[in-house]
Amino acid sequence: MTDLVSGPPTERSEGGATQAESERVSGGTSRIERLTSRRWVLPLAEAVLSVTAGIGFMLLSMHISVNPLNRIGQVSGLAKVQQYVAVIGLPILAVLLLAAYRGTLRTYYTVQRLACASFAGLATGVVAGGIAVALHGTPWGLGGQEGDPGNLMGMANDMMRGKGLPGVYPPGFPALLAAWAELFHNGIAGVGHALKDLQLLLSAVVGPMAYLSWRMLLRPFWALAIAVPTSILFLDPIRPYSHGAMLVLLPLLAACFRELRRVQELSTRSALLRGIAFGVAFGTMFLWYSGWYLWAAPGAFLLAGLLFPWRRGRVAVKRALVLLGAMLATAAVIGAPLLYQLVRLGASTDDRYAYINTYIDPAYVMGWSSDRPGLDNYHNWPVSGELAGQTGFTVVLLLAVGIAVGLGLRNTIVRTAGFVLAGAWLLRFWFASHMAHNLAVQLYPRTTWIILYCLIIMAVMGVKLSYERGLGALRGLLESLSTTKGVTLLSPRTAAQLATGLICAIALFGTMGASWSANRYMPSTNPGVEDMGLDALRAHLQQLENGECPKYSPYKGKQSCNPVNMDLSEYVFVPPSRPTLWCANTDQQMAVCGRQG
Repeated sequence: MTDLVSGPPTERSEGGATQAESERVSGGTSRIERLTSRRWVLPLAEAVLSVTAGIGFMLLSMHISVNPLNRIGQVSGLAKVQQYVAVIGLPILAVLLLAAYRGTLRTYYTVQRLACASFAGLATGVVAGGIAVALHGTPWGLGGQEGDPGNLMGMANDMMRGKGLPGVYPPGFPALLAAWAELFHNGIAGVGHALKDLQLLLSAVVGPMAYLSWRMLLRPFWALAIAVPTSILFLDPIRPYSHGAMLVLLPLLAACFRELRRVQELSTRSALLRGIAFGVAFGTMFLWYSGWYLWAAPGAFLLAGLLFPWRRGRVAVKRALVLLGAMLATAAVIGAPLLYQLVRLGASTDDRYAYINTYIDPAYVMGWSSDRPGLDNYHNWPVSGELAGQTGFTVVLLLAVGIAVGLGLRNTIVRTAGFVLAGAWLLRFWFASHMAHNLAVQLYPRTTWIILYCLIIMAVMGVKLSYERGLGALRGLLESLSTTKGVTLLSPRTAAQLATGLICAIALFGTMGASWSANRYMPSTNPGVEDMGLDALRAHLQQLENGECPKYSPYKGKQSCNPVNMDLSEYVFVPPSRPTLWCANTDQQMAVCGRQG
């Protein structure tokens, strides 16, 4: 059957001849085609291009010189970012269109892979470029030394002072921040400047991380269809490492379950090596950001039990045990430092921070408002939709999810996303239902992200399965009505052209969505309103090393901006004598959180 994005050109075409045979008849393959036929060349090229596009675009945007403290400067900066991405992206699309209409199919498949990888990098490169514009003129990162950024700097400072792990917080990013500050910014004195570097770099590579992870399971077009919207939607430049870990966790789980399903096809040695490789990946991600493991765990463990080859014989059971045992043992060894901290301190660690996402209808998972909601409150956000409060986007998304469940319940990706969604959904309502009694939020609003991610994954798979099943059913119907077998509904050339048009649409969505994301973080020009631009504004209100204010700060002279806190350390929250919620985003404490203390 003709796929929207056809497989490698060695697959049999509908006429019976392979694409390679057709090209030999038409004159043979070029030296470049022989090079790209090697298994490692194109995957490596995808990875290099995607990461280079993301980081390179971010570095290019750092040369945009505008005053980000006024709105006209912000608009001009965003427009320059769009100009840059058009100059880079349009030639890529032109080459892709030329290959789809005039090139050989082998050439088209190669160009398509490289183009998809490039657009995945550019998507979050544009977000990072916009943040670079927002921070132009200051060496400080988003947040300055306040809030979560200040806490991260404190953790890194403590590590540089030899105090070890930061409690139950995953140590991966604070350790990287400490090392970066030591290498490039004179240690503790420059940890805030190091944070800016990492906020920009890691924001730029979120798209490549998501795309390359999904490429383990899907062809380029479908990997791009998931990676671009989700990486832009979930990217949080203040803490880009956290959501990057979530975007990678789901495809990594699906790849692991795929190996478990076909474990009888593996040798014992292969099962062991694959288990170790998965263990290294899961363990490293656990140290990088462990929060998503809690929400994914119930569904993942249940699905693992269902997929385990209980009835496929001793050999299959033995190899499955080798695979899972090696994975769990390796992950446990790598994650041991954080596991120890969680066992030692986890029971006494309560999250009592409430904010706008804690006050809204807990069944709403289609959007997110940070604890910088601007003028929004739980009375006017989220906006009620047309059908029982649900928007058209929600209805269409759920329709595609239902199609995925109906047509692809045996598909590993659909199963993984569905089981993780169900487990996170139950945990969400467990913690939310106990919040009033325990006076503890326990981070349950963060399940919004992983639930919506799973819904988007399933929706894309629903579209993919609808196309494949629908085309197959229509071909079968036409063959039953005709004496001709092998009816051609969509030739490989037409499929390539259709895929190219859809890639153009994804690229356009990516640049528009990325600009929307970057615009939210532009320094706030609305006095007294805590919106998402507050963190960029704080970066412009933090003193430089010489005591002066940054270049575009509204204040001038020494001592006008916030002084640098060289003694910044990990925040220590002392529990009150009685449990009490810390309620943000409201001036009606009694009406929202009740009597405190």
